[in-house]
Amino acid sequence: MTSDVIDVTEAAPGVLRITMQDRIHKNTFSPELMSALIAAFQYAGSSTSYKAVILTGYDSYFASGGTKEGLLAIHEGRAKFTDANVYSLAIDCPIPVIAAMQGHGIGGGFVMGLFSDFVILSRESVYTANFMRYGFTPGMGATLIVPKKLGLALGEELLLNGGSYRGADLCKRGVPFPVLPRAEVADYALQLGKELADKPRASLVALKSHLVCSLRRELPKFVAQEVIMHELTFHQSEVKDRIQELFGN
Repeated sequence: MTSDVIDVTEAAPGVLRITMQDRIHKNTFSPELMSALIAAFQYAGSSTSYKAVILTGYDSYFASGGTKEGLLAIHEGRAKFTDANVYSLAIDCPIPVIAAMQGHGIGGGFVMGLFSDFVILSRESVYTANFMRYGFTPGMGATLIVPKKLGLALGEELLLNGGSYRGADLCKRGVPFPVLPRAEVADYALQLGKELADKPRASLVALKSHLVCSLRRELPKFVAQEVIMHELTFHQSEVKDRIQELFGN
């Protein structure tokens, strides 16, 4: 399943590694990357050979959220973020998913990683739920998963203010994830994957389903409300100006 935008390999017996590598677009959610991710997770979930998935990026990029063209399409009413569902791939996957965020996680890219069962951050990388910097309210299920995973106080701060945080900064704020030097993230994730692969697949699937059932049940309601908020906030002329300006920078 290797392509220009994604590499899917068996990292160890029972462990599938999905590497996002769209170097041209710096792992923004281009149509090609989204289609490849959906196909890779379908493969991971349907194959009985695998017991864990590692989702990672390349060099200093994990995932960078929406493209300029994609955001403008939503602004103009030609698209919704729900048209291609990549945000819930990890939580919908029947086997455990490890987000090895060795690089920057921006906007929807950071949110996608947070839906994983295990999250690993790097000290050097930047993480942000920066929707409000563009002037529109968060999507991608962010209003559910960011406060759930980071805690209400820090989650609200990230969502309302849209600021950028180094992994080292988030570590000081007490995020409940390993925050490691970038060079150590991949090895840590692989060791965790091997430990998971030592368990029976049926047991992993059953326990994950139980642990995430409330999130799976709540997510559609939060996404529906985010779409409603987008109708109120995304079509402002100021939003288009901010998209043009921030992508220009």
